Amino acid sequence: MPESDAPRTIESVENALGVLDELEARETVGVSELAEALDRSKGTVHTHLATLAKHGYVVNDDGRYRLSLRYLGLAEAAKSHVGSYDAVTRELDDLAATHGERAQFAVEEGGKAVYVYRATGSDAVNPSADIGRYEHLHSIGLGKAILSVLPEARVDAIVAEHGLPERTAETVTSREALAEELDRVRERGYAVDDEERVHGIRCVAMPLVTGESEPVGAMSVSGPASRMTDDRIQSEILPDLRQAVNVVEVNAELG
Repeated sequence: MPESDAPRTIESVENALGVLDELEARETVGVSELAEALDRSKGTVHTHLATLAKHGYVVNDDGRYRLSLRYLGLAEAAKSHVGSYDAVTRELDDLAATHGERAQFAVEEGGKAVYVYRATGSDAVNPSADIGRYEHLHSIGLGKAILSVLPEARVDAIVAEHGLPERTAETVTSREALAEELDRVRERGYAVDDEERVHGIRCVAMPLVTGESEPVGAMSVSGPASRMTDDRIQSEILPDLRQAVNVVEVNAELG
């Protein structure tokens, strides 16, 4: 989007959101630390913190600030926009327990994939839950699964807005290569992240589609490349992932 066509924004709101982003990355933080991280004056940062605290978005613990538990309520409200969320979490929990790996669910928002739920099995690597984190769609299995069921014009718009940045040497970085990859995903019904976002990690993902052919999101199982072999994906993981997706889609239609 040309700069002249970009929507106007409010600088004070931008600054407040910067404060919240920094608080999200830390357990607690003082005014001076936060001012330095944001390259803002202590007075400006303190004013933002005081305003956010007044409205219940942050908590002041003896001069150390943290996010408030109000975000739990906001998160629950956001989940209500995800159809069959309970079915999704049940199926992902079962996938993680059965295969010992990470099982994840993401939706598309603003042209990126946002992680909504993650279940970790007994052998899962990096089990931290990056819920709410946004990723470029083209560089993860979940994202490619979602792109495969979006209209071509929407895919073009997403690429035009966000580009195709390289995460590893395996990442698809051209529109032509992405089109070929999405054709493969449509043909076989699933996407594979072959160390395209993180070296050493492979992922297999399938889109969730409602009866109106609208993508709800995507579900995946991921793990170390040494364990996520083609044979294991085909014989063990894909049958269970297909069943999980089918259960969620049926629940969505019945709901």
